[in-house]
Amino acid sequence: MLSARSATRCEPDDRVTLVSKTNYNAGMDTLASQTRGPLDPVDGDDGLATRLRVAVTRLNRRLRQQSLAGLSPAQSSALGTVDRLGTPTLGEVAASEQVQPPTMTRLITGMEEAGLVVRLADTADRRICRVRITAEGRRTLQRIRSLKNAYLTRRLAGLDPAEQAAAAELALLLERLVTDP
Repeated sequence: MLSARSATRCEPDDRVTLVSKTNYNAGMDTLASQTRGPLDPVDGDDGLATRLRVAVTRLNRRLRQQSLAGLSPAQSSALGTVDRLGTPTLGEVAASEQVQPPTMTRLITGMEEAGLVVRLADTADRRICRVRITAEGRRTLQRIRSLKNAYLTRRLAGLDPAEQAAAAELALLLERLVTDP
């Protein structure tokens, strides 16, 4: 396996699959059919919170399944964080991803070996290691995002106009929920 640090770049035929392909969707249709209709007034706010948490978790799982592009969910998330932060230290990526530094080191090493990121010495302090997304990493990240958007677009197209309007309102509400006060 070639390191991203070496002068030779990995060719597409040499790429490794970083996670196994498993059918994570097994049983999801059964679970979806068990969901209830409008909020039962007896459930109150706790019932709404529970249903919302479960629905958001399932949607997030489905989106991850649609778009891993050979990466684990943690690697996919870390790759997006590296892209967003520019040239962060491993510690900065670990803090942003809320994982321990040794865990982030393992994730970055796998992505580096796949040619998605490169490690750089800090210009001011050579003891500090920074990481930057590569062109291949940026293409992979774009592919991941495109697959997620395509999945959601297909699902939204199956809704009637009133449901699509409700989904648009829900998106606004969810954005408000995740905005720091």
